[in-house]
Amino acid sequence: MLRRFLITTALVSLAGGSALAADLPNQKGPPVFTPPPPPPPAFTWSGVYIGGQVGYQWSAHSQSPNVFDPTGAFVTSLPGSSPRGIVGGGHVGYNFQVAQFVFGLEGDVDGSSYSGGNGSGIIGYTDREPVEASIRGRVGYAWDRLLIYGTGGVAFGDFHDTYFSPLGVDSIWHEHTGWTAGAGLEYAITNNWSLRGEYRYSDFGHISDPLTASFAPGATATRHETDHRVQVGFSYKFDLFEPPAPVVSKY
Repeated sequence: MLRRFLITTALVSLAGGSALAADLPNQKGPPVFTPPPPPPPAFTWSGVYIGGQVGYQWSAHSQSPNVFDPTGAFVTSLPGSSPRGIVGGGHVGYNFQVAQFVFGLEGDVDGSSYSGGNGSGIIGYTDREPVEASIRGRVGYAWDRLLIYGTGGVAFGDFHDTYFSPLGVDSIWHEHTGWTAGAGLEYAITNNWSLRGEYRYSDFGHISDPLTASFAPGATATRHETDHRVQVGFSYKFDLFEPPAPVVSKY
């Protein structure tokens, strides 16, 4: 009888404790929200960049300088030449993107093996352009990381011309300013690195060289200096104009 009373009392106490626990307030707070990491910045062509290029350059036509005597009368045409060679150097520039349009300014300097000549006869002529540079504007249209652009501006050329005949040799160094224009494609393989391919045409106008040894003093040789080039290159864009990171609410 006593044992039955004790078992009954224990069961009633256990049931009462469970009911009391169920009535206690719940102290657990709301779940903590952890925002996802912000996405990487959107790509933009805007920024300052530097890079390098290498390509092939050739004369737009066979160059045959015309020689005039001191009175300005035509004397002869020298044997023609078709200069060509490897060109390579560096560039620096700045792009600014508005929607899908990209506007920029770029300068480059190249060293070149561009040269040609014809010395098979008793008179002859050679032409070299060891250094060429330009300052150009760029206007392009971007499909995200692909940019198609046109470019044009001022070209600077350093020329070394040699004329020879049985009378002597004239070796002439001179600089000329002209214009250059072309087009290209550029693709950004990362947010900073890009690859490009480009074609340009340059025209330095008519160049007149004074001849004092190879022909009569006061004679001149005149030619039209033009060239084509195709080149590939790379650029590194500095992160100076990244778009702001998106705003994420925190709770």
